[in-house]
This record gives sequence, structure tokens and C-alpha cells, in this order.
Amino acid sequence: MSIALLSYSTKPRGGVVHTLALAEALAAAGQHVTVWTLGRGGDSGFFREVAPAVRQRVVPFPDRAGESVGERVLRSIAALREAFCRSDTPPYDIVHAQDCISANAVGHCVRTVHHIDRFTTPELAACHERAITAPYAHVCVSRSVADELATGWGIKAQVIPNGVAYERFASAAADTGAQAEWKARLGRYILTVGGIEPRKGSLDLLEAYALLRANRPGVRLVIAGGETLFDYRDYRARWEARAAELGVQPVVLGAVPDSDLPSLVASAAAFAFPSAKEGFGLAAMEALAAEVPLVVRDLPVLREVFGPAALFATGPGTLAAQLGRALDVPDPDRRSAGRALAARHTWEAAARQHLDFYRALHMAAQPANAS
Repeated sequence: MSIALLSYSTKPRGGVVHTLALAEALAAAGQHVTVWTLGRGGDSGFFREVAPAVRQRVVPFPDRAGESVGERVLRSIAALREAFCRSDTPPYDIVHAQDCISANAVGHCVRTVHHIDRFTTPELAACHERAITAPYAHVCVSRSVADELATGWGIKAQVIPNGVAYERFASAAADTGAQAEWKARLGRYILTVGGIEPRKGSLDLLEAYALLRANRPGVRLVIAGGETLFDYRDYRARWEARAAELGVQPVVLGAVPDSDLPSLVASAAAFAFPSAKEGFGLAAMEALAAEVPLVVRDLPVLREVFGPAALFATGPGTLAAQLGRALDVPDPDRRSAGRALAARHTWEAAARQHLDFYRALHMAAQPANAS
């Protein structure tokens, strides 16, 4: 099959990681796959090397000073739409958008709804709604999000869980040399990946860390990642002001090279995942592959995905308590369960399920196309 996968960015966000891994697994299965994306800030390629079998179309998207979030959303849609529509590529059998920007750009498509957000920026709220209602078929990475689609919009979605780069992170768990470098630099630390933003529960984690440090002053909080389309400067300012009030100094690494991420994860004493909204939790699954104790917010979707492999928390107090438990009480059974869970989530399996879904959609469309 000829398949186009579309994303809004080249940066290492969860949806982009998903897009590239799925594209590579589909190409390895013999499909003709092209990934379309916007090259933000002058990027001419993705944050990591992509398998040569995957074709890449990176649409230039330079930054504009003073541009609002709404203006950037509309310009993103227009730029991707213009490039995709004037492409000289023969028609694809499947056009699959991975986010609201790309779904708005191409309109009639398959859409993966990774999670459902609530936005206040009018342009973004409209983009989000159209990206749910306009596609003709939907994929969700968990049953919980599929149920949200069914309840809120009457849409039936195909559930196909994420894969995980299990070998990369499992190998890092055994690489004591690379771990020693991170531990020498950072000491004993709790890691979270995803940046400082409302959806990631960053303020709750900050409050929990302050509580935790009262009895464990040597433990550090390390935050990796963070590039996003949206403007969270006000939230970041509140987070920084609150950190100063609490007298804590988390280590904010920003974007970490893809080659360094597995060892950074594997070196952590615990992994915190206090997101207020998620569709699956890919970064948390990577932590399990690296055999790192995992503490997540008690959400239905995270109960569904992680079950007995994680510890669950509802707010700063319980988050601090569960992180303390993860740091102080070794739990080999939970660690073994996490490793086994991560090993079961392969991108090869995800690609097979996507192909079955694509073929069913393609066959269903044939009579209409032929008439």
C-alpha cells in the first residue's frame, strides 16, 4: 500500500515518536510510506535519523516573531495543506493524520486521536473539533480514549496500542557505564519527560518534589524534553515562581539527544508521570522497559495501560508518598511486570494492526470509487 503519515513537527514529542516508529515498522513490512511534517524553526529533518525506506517530506515553516498561538495554528494548517495538495506524488491509498494540525490540513483522512484536549484559544479549539469530526475513520491508542470519542461524538474508533522501542531501553538498563555518567552528573534523581506544561502536571510534580525533599534532601528532580506548538510561557513563569517559593531547584535539561535518552531514563531512581491528560503514556512505557520504578497519576487510561506495573497517585501528597515508596522499597515483582508489559508492546504488532485496518478501509471504498 501507499501510505502517507502526517505530523505537525520534527521535534521529539510523543506523537512524533509514534509517527516515525509506525512509519518504520510499516516500511519494514513492505509498504510504501511517506511521512509529511512541518520543519519548524528551520528544521530540515527529524530529531533522529529515520530508516531510509521511509520517504520524508519536510515542509519549511520558519518562525515569525510576535505570532499568537491562534495565528501559528492557522499558518501551520495552511502551509501543510498547500504543500500536500500541490505535491506531484501519485494519490495515496491511505492518508493518516496524527494530530489536529495535520488532520485539518488534509481533511478526508484516517486520524489517530492520541488524547482529547480542551482548549481556550478559539482557533485551536476549532482545529481540535474539526480534526475529530472531519476524518472518515479513527484510531485510538487506548480503549479509554476510544470510549471518550464514543461518548462525546458517537464515533467508533479502532483501538491500536502504541509500541515501544523495548530493546533500546532494556539495553540501557544493562549499560552501567552510561548510567555512571548520568549519575555522576545528576546524582540520585527522579525523572520526568515531556517538559513543563499544564497537561503534564508539572506544578503538581513540583509540589510533590518539595514534600519529598523534606526527608530526602539528596534526591533531585530532572525534567527532560518540552518543545511544543503551544505557548506555555505564563505557566512556566508560575512554575518557576513556585519553585523559588518552595526553595527547590529542579534540573531542567530541555531537549535531550535521542541517542542519550535511554541511558538518562535507565539511570533514574524513579520515573514520574503525573499527566492530567494522556492517551497512552509512551515515555512511561519506555521507563518500564528500562526497569525504572514508575509513578503515574491515577487516571482511567493509565490504569488501563499500566495496571500492576505502576504506582498510582491522585495529587501532590500521594505523588510524594508514592515516589518515596518507589525510591525506598525495592519491588522486583512490579519491576518484572513492567518489563514484561513493555516487551509485549511492539511496533511490529502495531504496524500489523494498522495494515489490517487500512486494508479493510481500502476494500470498503473500492465499490464507491469504481462507480
